[in-house]
Amino acid sequence: MTFEQRKAWLEENHRRLIERKNMPLEGNGIYERYEYPILTGEHAPLEWRYDFDKERNPYLMERIGVHAAFNSGAIKWNGKYLLVVRVEGNDRKSFFAVAESPNGVDNFRFWPRPVTMPEYGEPATNIYDMRLTAHEDGWVYGIFCVERKDHSAEGDLSAATAAAGVARTKDFINWERLPDIQSRSQQRNVVLHPEFVNGKYALYTRPQDGFIDAGNGGGIGWALVDSMEHAVIGEEKIINLRHYHTIKEVKNGEGPHPIKTAKGWLHLAHGVRGCASGLRYVLYMYMTSLEDPTKVIAQPGGFFMVPEGWEYIGDVMNVLFSNGWICDPDGKVFIYYASSDTRMHVATSTVDRLVDYCLNTPEDGLCTGLSVETLNKFIDRNLGK
Repeated sequence: MTFEQRKAWLEENHRRLIERKNMPLEGNGIYERYEYPILTGEHAPLEWRYDFDKERNPYLMERIGVHAAFNSGAIKWNGKYLLVVRVEGNDRKSFFAVAESPNGVDNFRFWPRPVTMPEYGEPATNIYDMRLTAHEDGWVYGIFCVERKDHSAEGDLSAATAAAGVARTKDFINWERLPDIQSRSQQRNVVLHPEFVNGKYALYTRPQDGFIDAGNGGGIGWALVDSMEHAVIGEEKIINLRHYHTIKEVKNGEGPHPIKTAKGWLHLAHGVRGCASGLRYVLYMYMTSLEDPTKVIAQPGGFFMVPEGWEYIGDVMNVLFSNGWICDPDGKVFIYYASSDTRMHVATSTVDRLVDYCLNTPEDGLCTGLSVETLNKFIDRNLGK
């Protein structure tokens, strides 16, 4: 190919990828998955990856590799479905970029430039996994993981520390960086509740002993703070516990902020267990009370979604992760999830279906005997006994 032919070929293939129609797949009645991923590294603008000057790049090589697009926050904004995506380059550094779609299931296009996130304190080695909350105070907040080198173990080049970074915006272009959340433990997967609670900001937390291991961290926590401008976590109450031999025995964490419904707050979370092939990340749901958001009123047993088919394959195998969903005024819910730390997908459902799933799916009895007893009761009902 000549330079011009290769450029035309790149542009045509990129256009076809972005404009590809995404069709729903019939499933379990709870949600519909879709045929194709909605975002991959290949969706990144060509201008980010290629130098189109013929003298500087005569072979039209990719100069800056964009390897993956995953773990995105989500929000409905000016009639568009916006994702603040974790984009990872070939250099293993992640950054945020905004992608938008007119319908929430396909035609996602990245904005021309990535997010320029101001620094706070020691510059971050890596930032990722933003949860977005349009809070009743008028700001849209993004809380994300900030990774830095663990200076107490300089000789260990894999030793890191995690903190919850905070930024806010009103246009998704200009971000005001606020101080990292202060906590007695390392924090990841921190999520801001969309409403004030007793006049305070409410946070879903995930206290952990180390960068990866939850250790003594008991599960998903709840904390009230006076200000997001200087958020300090004091007392934490664990509201969603880990349990032995369950989908969340190793650790669990809140996904996006919960959706308010007439029957309670709908929560989407991830659970992690160990298996012969490593750690397995799945998604699960639970509900809390409108009157007391710390009180769990429903918790369906087992997983809500797991990797299926080629979703199992990627940089980090056997992982589903979600930190963004959008609820439309008509009750349709767009669940944005990533597979194996590589690509973004969407599944759709409705508030009514998700509430029904939560309220009418049996809980985990935590032992084989109770699981079989529950199953036999279900069979008896279907047989009319």
